Amino acid sequence: MPPTPSFLRQVLLGAALTVGLTPAAQAQRSAAARTFQNPLQADGPDPWVIRHGGYYYYTNTTGRNLTLWKTKALSEVAAAPPKVVWTPPATGPNSYEIWAPELHFLDGKWYLYYTATDKANFSDQTRYVFVLENASPDPTTGTWTDRGRINTKYSGLDGSVFEHGGRRYFVYSAYVGPQSVLAIAPMRNPWTLEGGREAVIATPTLAWEKGGGRQILEGPEFLAGKKGQLLIVYSASACWDDNYCLGMLTAAKGSDPLRPESWTKAPRPVFQPSAANGVWGTGHNSFTTSPDGRENWLVYHAKAAADGKCAGRSARMQKFSWHADGTPDFGAPLPLTQAQPRPSGE
Repeated sequence: MPPTPSFLRQVLLGAALTVGLTPAAQAQRSAAARTFQNPLQADGPDPWVIRHGGYYYYTNTTGRNLTLWKTKALSEVAAAPPKVVWTPPATGPNSYEIWAPELHFLDGKWYLYYTATDKANFSDQTRYVFVLENASPDPTTGTWTDRGRINTKYSGLDGSVFEHGGRRYFVYSAYVGPQSVLAIAPMRNPWTLEGGREAVIATPTLAWEKGGGRQILEGPEFLAGKKGQLLIVYSASACWDDNYCLGMLTAAKGSDPLRPESWTKAPRPVFQPSAANGVWGTGHNSFTTSPDGRENWLVYHAKAAADGKCAGRSARMQKFSWHADGTPDFGAPLPLTQAQPRPSGE
């Protein structure tokens, strides 16, 4: 892969700045040029990223529109120009609280899934997942067509899509009574579920899934295990709970994702806040790889203060590895002060 323009600029700038420096200072500056520090976005709740065609397309919740950032280097996404690609209508079922966007490339087109509710009558019962379609090769250009509301059985939020075994599935956080649970359904096309086949695969049963005075499982994201398992990594408890964290469901290789008994819940969080590192409210993640495809990266939001608020969530990323059993090892969330090596291939 040829060097990116941003990388070449860094090299030239670094060379210019090292003139007259001692060898030790030059080495220190050179090492700094090969690293980055979080956050990716200072205001970045519910981050999502997809790597496609040599670019990273990033988005997060703004609450008022759908905005995309396009960049060759994900560690530099804050420097990329934001592009507002959709603004909600003044009235109607998708006019308010525009949350948790996800961009997917399906059947040769782009699809933006997002959560919204009705400004005139907003509540959990009127909150659903909607989707837009764009045939342009570049999702920051072209025309977005409203494909309407996903026909889920329940109201809910945080819809995501994954493919497995030649089939496409939709997973989301469904409002069922006082709880937010995880539900899954097969898809007929990118904007329609197959009727009558939706199943609830997880409910909040553990203490760390009931923080902030609520019982919440949300933000489900698919991840392929290294031993053929199906994994769904989800966020647990309310976003204002300082101990907001990531849990994980595992389905064995060859099992049917639509059968609740296929899924086993990890008894403890797989990624959680660290008081020692000054990181709180870790959750709502997505996954991507380095530009050369050799590294796996976790993209998530977190807070720098244990203040019991949803506000203050910044987007961050860190590399992760794998346990011997084929499940991810996310480690502990790194402090904002820690420099990390740039993704391989940047």
